[in-house]
Amino acid sequence: MAVTSDLATDQRVHRNCMALAGMGYTVQLVGRILPSSLPMPQRTYSCKRFKLPFTKGPLFYASYNLRLLLYLLFNRSDLIFSNDLDTLPACWLASRIKRKKLVYDSHEYYTGVPELAGRPTVQKIWKAIERFIFPKLETVITVNDSIADLYHLEYGKEIHVIRNVPMQSAFQPAASDRQEIRSKLGVLPTEKLLILQGSGINKDRGAEEAVMAMQYLENTKLVLLGGGDVFKDVLKLAVTNGVTSKIIFLPRMPYEAMMRHTAACDLGLTFDKDTNINYRFSLPNKIFDYIRAGIPVMASRLPEVEKIVQGYGIGWFISGHDPAIMAQEIDAALQDATAIARCRKNLQLAAEDLTWENELKKYPQL
Repeated sequence: MAVTSDLATDQRVHRNCMALAGMGYTVQLVGRILPSSLPMPQRTYSCKRFKLPFTKGPLFYASYNLRLLLYLLFNRSDLIFSNDLDTLPACWLASRIKRKKLVYDSHEYYTGVPELAGRPTVQKIWKAIERFIFPKLETVITVNDSIADLYHLEYGKEIHVIRNVPMQSAFQPAASDRQEIRSKLGVLPTEKLLILQGSGINKDRGAEEAVMAMQYLENTKLVLLGGGDVFKDVLKLAVTNGVTSKIIFLPRMPYEAMMRHTAACDLGLTFDKDTNINYRFSLPNKIFDYIRAGIPVMASRLPEVEKIVQGYGIGWFISGHDPAIMAQEIDAALQDATAIARCRKNLQLAAEDLTWENELKKYPQL
């Protein structure tokens, strides 16, 4: 199982490892280690982290794939599982040389990510790699129907949709956690607490507007939990807009700790913008975390997000990304006790339905 993301916090990869173990495989997860990487939690499968001379950019991807290829060639495997396009070159080549089965799990529409939008040469290179390998793949998995449809239209391949939902036993909020966490964060009993969490708080995901909206909200604080490309910029923005006392910045943390903090909040935010094809059809992991934590959702209206938030009746949508208007809509939701009670009831039903155990029923036989 190969991935470039943080092995300690990537829950989809962990669930895929567990799914393969349930099919009888002995699983080894292979990734990289960074100075900021969290310690690996206890796993029932083995993990290996490469220490590489580069941490980002073309040299990182080249060095990682070369190291991964050599590792795959000189270690026994019956099945190679590639997560995202940045691990696919090495995995595909190793599978062809060793004549072993390859599974590809695309966590997003990779060549449509905003980080590539302003770098057409790099984008063309990744697209060329995808176009060369994708038609030759036998088993492809992705995270939602919209991305599956894009790939099917482009390559004519059958795509298995396995949504990135939590295991049924992953987290159960405890009543005592809420007060403990809120007290630790310095949140008064009369204050409302918002959260925007995730390891990819990047450009065009609405974090900047969420921070600016805090100018217009009283008795309300915002937790920004995780990391990403704009995390430092958002910190500066909080200072510029005079809202540092209303923002609580928390770093990446193990899943259970993150979920305890999420469950202590009153409203979960997900504000991705429709600025690129990848975000347009995204289904952020944080939505399922909010559901599991039992907190209503305030979201931007995107196709896959709408299916969940409106389909289960668990929240509201912002009408746009104007911070002042967003603040009005957030405040209206927080003050609507009847709607909140209805959302919380529906959240319980959604949590029972949206489980990894149910998604496994659709998993391809490997």
